[in-house]
Amino acid sequence: FQKPYTNMNLLQQTLSPDTLQSVQTASFELFEKLSNKFFVRLFIDLLSVFVLIRLIFYRNYKKADQYLTFFAFNLVIFLITYLLNKVEMSMGAAFGLFAVFSMLRYRTESISPKDMTYLFLVIAIGLLSAISKGGWDELTLLNGIILLATFLLESNWLIKKEFTKSLIYDNINLITPERRSDLLEDLKKRTGLNIHRVEIQEIDFLKDATRMTIYYFD
Repeated sequence: FQKPYTNMNLLQQTLSPDTLQSVQTASFELFEKLSNKFFVRLFIDLLSVFVLIRLIFYRNYKKADQYLTFFAFNLVIFLITYLLNKVEMSMGAAFGLFAVFSMLRYRTESISPKDMTYLFLVIAIGLLSAISKGGWDELTLLNGIILLATFLLESNWLIKKEFTKSLIYDNINLITPERRSDLLEDLKKRTGLNIHRVEIQEIDFLKDATRMTIYYFD
């Protein structure tokens, strides 16, 4: 019995040698159209986003569910902008495109301000990497400035980071303004957090409970 032909064998038998050679030539020409400049910019872009998301965002918020969103947005925007940049494109059109991408958001679920900020940053890095007229060193410097500024703002070097939590509190006798210090001490003892202020959101006298937001330092 003769073994069935594979798809490659069938293709080679169906197409003539001249056709196969033209297909291979077209494939090589496609890669030749993408210059080394494209791959250098793409590498710098992806490296910058990796540092931003993996070493800054994840380190501070321990959230891995946004990886696909951030990298997909950045890569698609970089590719679209790079292709559009081959056409004569004014600075106004570039800013308009930036504004369109910046307004993109999900309607099915809410996104926190922090996530929206990082989404804005990956969009900015993608656009900057695609339309920058300078060399790889200038592009690396510009992306490095963005990464350094984000790192400093996320650290405690420039300003002490304040965190918030919403909770239900049962001792409503301590929520009066004159007993605010007792309230803070009780919350510190119960939560173990360095709470320095609270905001009363809602009071339920039927359940003797209140909903509040606590502010604390890490």
